[in-house]
Amino acid sequence: MSEACKVSAERRGDVAILRTDGYINNQGGEEIAREAYAQLESGARALVLNLEKTRIVNSIGISILIEVLEKVMDRKGMLAFCGLTPTIDKTFRIMGLAQYAEIYPTQEDALRGVNPQPA
Repeated sequence: MSEACKVSAERRGDVAILRTDGYINNQGGEEIAREAYAQLESGARALVLNLEKTRIVNSIGISILIEVLEKVMDRKGMLAFCGLTPTIDKTFRIMGLAQYAEIYPTQEDALRGVNPQPA
């Protein structure tokens, strides 16, 4: 049995960084959604989900992440993922998450992606 997913959050201006640690199933997905919605309510414009300590995301976890993505899009915000395993990366691309959310190799890349520098 996998450990429950823990979610920690950090704010950098109007960008919230959510780090997951553990299996993203229904409970893990709900933890992410709860924290993501709280960050959006408190003014976050963009969310960066750092999954480097997550090895498995099941279908319920993915469906909850899609709900989070829809809420971010409703608010004209941005969602980026980083630190994905090759399997999770491929799964997110197959499930269509990569069509609406960017996927970056590192957290720093994701932060640059959601905070484009003015030209």
